Amino acid sequence: MTFVDALKREFGFIKGNYTIIVISWILIDFAGELPGTYYALYVLKLGATETILGMIGFSGFLALASMQFPGGYLADKFGRKWLVSSLTFGMAASFILYAIAPSWPFILIGVVLTNLLNSIYQPALMAIVADSLPPENRGMGFGIIMLITSTSTTPGPLVAGVLHNQFGLVEGMRISYGIVIALFLAAAFLRLRLKETITNTVKPKLWELLHTYPIAMKESIAVWRKVPRSMLYLFLSSLMMGFGLSLVQLYFAVYAVKVLGIDEAVWPFILTALPITMIILAIPIGKVVDKINRKLPLLAAYASLGVALWLFVNGDLLKLFASLVLFGVGQVMMNSAYSALQADLTPKDNRGKINGFSSFTSCILMALGSLTGGILYEHFSHQLPFYLAATLIVPSFILTLMLVQEPEKREE
Repeated sequence: MTFVDALKREFGFIKGNYTIIVISWILIDFAGELPGTYYALYVLKLGATETILGMIGFSGFLALASMQFPGGYLADKFGRKWLVSSLTFGMAASFILYAIAPSWPFILIGVVLTNLLNSIYQPALMAIVADSLPPENRGMGFGIIMLITSTSTTPGPLVAGVLHNQFGLVEGMRISYGIVIALFLAAAFLRLRLKETITNTVKPKLWELLHTYPIAMKESIAVWRKVPRSMLYLFLSSLMMGFGLSLVQLYFAVYAVKVLGIDEAVWPFILTALPITMIILAIPIGKVVDKINRKLPLLAAYASLGVALWLFVNGDLLKLFASLVLFGVGQVMMNSAYSALQADLTPKDNRGKINGFSSFTSCILMALGSLTGGILYEHFSHQLPFYLAATLIVPSFILTLMLVQEPEKREE
């Protein structure tokens, strides 16, 4: 077998929809990470407190949850393409509010609008990715998405640091959001080239869209009778993980700068350890997930994230770096293994509804986690949200270890 033949065998699945999704994801992921580096500090500078920051996160997650049911239902009934392509344009427009915000309430409105649009198309996006990957390449496919998006993310903190040093925190963030708008528009135009992956779709009518919520909720709950019990346990373990991480995700930069004393200009350089780790490990871990096992990398991811949280909260410069490396390891393993195993356990015609229900419930709990984290951080202890997040990893690990089983035959 020649080298070219070997490459074709390993990477021949990279074509069509999958290629379009990956390229557009590169643009969107870089767009998200660029202002994400200083997002929390930006909102605080616009007059918010840590509790208000948590309240904004709470509102964003509620908005993200609000349309997950109809989003999944619409993805399965009317098709994936039109949701993904059209709403990416809407998300581009929503970032204008972030760029012009004179005070934190504008950020609140922008967060709600962005996440509302995202909630409608997110189940369709995940479903079209799963549809476009053969079962034997799902671990590699999701691993490559992690690799490509991590590659695009890597310069994000560095560019943010340059803008911060050149223009200051507020003006640098406004320029960052201008870049976000341009990149989302580019991704939206690219996604117009997607091909629909399910048959027998019907053209949606306005009155149908307005009346889908109760039907979608009913069908998204009923779909759990059609999937293996392991899918339910997998979902419950991820639910606890999501709640725990939502307690702290808004406060990494705030804690590093204001508690650990890391210079704002140095923080972006430390942060690059996360995407660089993901780049290095994405393909090797994807191959492990495909060739050996889905479950073991998931368990290893939980352990890695637990150690990472402990190192971060007790950090110095070296521990922060090690913590972000472990976060990178954990994220690659968790995302690749969870996504592949969920696709293995879920029939194609029900993936939109499973994604919708899972995302809805996760977002509700993450909304509560974000608000709870803000209250605990400001009024009780800066360290408490981090320790609570680490503690919640334990039941997630046990549930996955004891009750999640891989299927004998993977769904197509």
